[in-house]
Parts: sequence; structure tokens; C-alpha cells
Amino acid sequence: MNIVQITPGAGGMYCGNCFRDNALVSALRNLGHETLMVPLYLPMTLDEEDQSQGTPIFFGGVNVYLEQKSALFRRMPHWLHNLLASPKVLKWAAGKAAKTRAEDVGELTLSMLRGEEGYQARELDNFITWLKDQPKPDLICLSNALLAGMVRKLRTELGIPVICMLQGEDSFLDSLPEHIRGVVWQTLAERCAEVDHFIAPSRYFGDLMARRLSLPPERVSVAFNGINLEGYPIAQPTPSAEPPVLGYFARMCREKGLATLVDAFILLRRSGRVPNLKLRIGGGCGPSDEAFVEELRGKLSSNGLLGSVEFRPNVTRPEKLEFFKGLTVFSVPALYGEAFGLYVIEALAAGVPVVQPRTASFPELVEATGGGLLCEPGSATALADSIESIVLDPVRARELGARGRIAVQKTFSLDAMTRGVLQVYERVSNGSRVAAQV
Repeated sequence: MNIVQITPGAGGMYCGNCFRDNALVSALRNLGHETLMVPLYLPMTLDEEDQSQGTPIFFGGVNVYLEQKSALFRRMPHWLHNLLASPKVLKWAAGKAAKTRAEDVGELTLSMLRGEEGYQARELDNFITWLKDQPKPDLICLSNALLAGMVRKLRTELGIPVICMLQGEDSFLDSLPEHIRGVVWQTLAERCAEVDHFIAPSRYFGDLMARRLSLPPERVSVAFNGINLEGYPIAQPTPSAEPPVLGYFARMCREKGLATLVDAFILLRRSGRVPNLKLRIGGGCGPSDEAFVEELRGKLSSNGLLGSVEFRPNVTRPEKLEFFKGLTVFSVPALYGEAFGLYVIEALAAGVPVVQPRTASFPELVEATGGGLLCEPGSATALADSIESIVLDPVRARELGARGRIAVQKTFSLDAMTRGVLQVYERVSNGSRVAAQV
């Protein structure tokens, strides 16, 4: 097949969607499928080889922003537009993007969803003109539903089906200001009605978005996210003489439940039942996260525990693999409806048992892997109790970790994800060809 994958870049921030799309494109190419990865807005920060190298960045972030803010800029000559879309300018803008908050971009989100009717219509025209000069694809895949504004024109101009991934859009949209939130959801639903098919990373999220966007169930398939298992170590059981290590690996922000985990860690240390427990915190940490991290450092310091906690922000892939190697138990107690939770799979791939809230996609993942425990959402006490039960029972910890690792290799590998996605691609593409012949 000939496939175009369209993926927004997050600039200097690590982005799980970027990791997934990049790995998927690499796997599709290895299987012999011609796959073009097109980045939008800003460069991508990845921990593996960038599959979009050599492809221009469309909808350059600086131009998109200025087109939203200035009617005069929307009439500016092409040379200025091209200058502001240069790699040097976008690299500079990438550092600023980390400070962007959802509540600041409501109008921009709405305009992008309006596609050819929005302020960024010129960006869409330029993108489609470029696509027409490439070998015609069999289908186009959008990384998330917030790109649905371009579907109408893509289908009209290219005459091919468009598939859309669903990846946690609801939490972003629900954080928009109240005065615009409703119209954004309504516009998204209208534009998503034109998408040929959707792929959700979990049944939980597929069902949720089908309800919120009024999508027929038959237009939503599930293909679990998967990871490249190459290099994942098997976590070694903690010797009785060594302190156990509690791990967290996700964006270092309040929404991911990091404060709840720190509170649980403090409770465990105060209880005296796990007196030597260590805490290792890794993952993305951008400028907008630094104040929160400093707040946590202050709390840990005031409790005399800062020396027992290690922070590892923005690590490379080899550093991430080493991070998981030394863990006893793992938890990211996210406070919102997580669509999947790739970090759960990463921990289990290393044989580390997990403790997650009994909410959103986590029950589905824990049931599918058998690699952990569920606890009451939002409760540091409940989280601490579940973590303690694993740490104090090494035999059970090893059994959970081993069971989870086997399940990940079978169901949540990059190969498994690629097979699931390809099944949807082929079904939609074949259906489109049949419809064209009728």
C-alpha cells in the first residue's frame, strides 16, 4: 500500500503520539509499504530515528499562529510566509511551544477544525498542492481527531479515504475555556462525520469518543498501541539487602498524578513498613512543568525525603531502558481519562509490575496483561497500600511482572500494533475501491 501519515510535531517536548506514529511508519516501511510521514506545526523530538526526515513541515507553527491573530498577515506575500516556515525559525518556535496552555489556544483550535473555512486555509491549500506532486496514496492517516478540519478538502481534492487515530483528544478539549468548548466539540463532530474510519487505542476510548462525536460504532476499530521491544531489559528482583524502587515515567505534570504518587511515597516512608523505599521519576519535563516539579521537590525536602528521590527528565531511549531496569514497581496514577497509557506497557515490557487507578483505560490494560493491580482513583492512601502489597511480596511481584512481560510481547508489541492498524487500512482501502467501481 501507499500510505501518508500526518503527525503534528511537539517541538522540544516528548510526545507519545509522535513516538507511536514514528514507530508505526518504520514498521510499515519494513513490511514493504510505501509510507510518507508528514510533520505539521513544529519538528518532532523522538527517541528513535526520525521517519519524517527530508519531508517539509507543513502548517508551520509561526504562520499558523500569526494567521490566527492578524488579518493583515493572512495577506502577506509568499516569501515572508516561506521565511517563517524555515527550519531555523521553527526550531526557535519549538522552545516557545512548551509554554502553550490549552486555555490559550481555543480560537486557534476552532479555526483549524474549520479547515478550508478557517484562517489557516492557505496552509491547507499549500499542503494539498504539495501532496498532488507526490505519488498518489491509497489512503491518508491523521494522527488525531484535531486534524479533522482538513478531511473534507483532502477527500475532495485527492479522492482517497482518510482514516483518523483517536488519542486522548477529550482531555485537551475539555480544558478549553467554557465560552468556546461547546462550539469546538460541535465543529469537531461535524468534521469527524466526514472521516472514513477511526482507530482507537483502547475499547474504553473508542466507546467514549463514539458517544461524544456521535459516531456509528462500525466506524470505530480498536488497535492497541504497541512499542518497539528491542533492548528492553528484564528488571531484576530487588535483593533483600537492597532498597526497593518505585518508578514513574511520563510527563512530569499534575495531570499525570505525579503529586498523588509523591504523597503515596511519603505515606509509605512514614509508615515504616517500607523504610528504605526509593522513588525514581522520569519522563518529559518542559518549561511549563518546572514550577510544579520544584513544588514537589520542596514537599519532599520538608519531609526529609529529597535524598531518596531521583529525577531524570527528558532522557534518551538508552537512558529510558536503563531507567526501567532497576525498578521494583511502577505507577502513573493519571487524574484524567487516559486513552491508553503507553508507560504501562513500557514498564511491563521490562517485567515491572504496575499499580494503576481503576479508571479509564487502565482496567482494560491490567486485565489484558495480568501485570498489576488496580486501586481507588485519586487516593494516595489506596495507592500506597497497593504499592506496599507488591513491594512486601517479592514472589507476587515477580509473577505479575513476568505475566505482564509475556502479554506485552504477544499483544502490545510494535508488530502487533502494525498488524492491527494494517487490517483497518486494508479493509477501508478495499471498501473504497469497491465503492469506486460501483
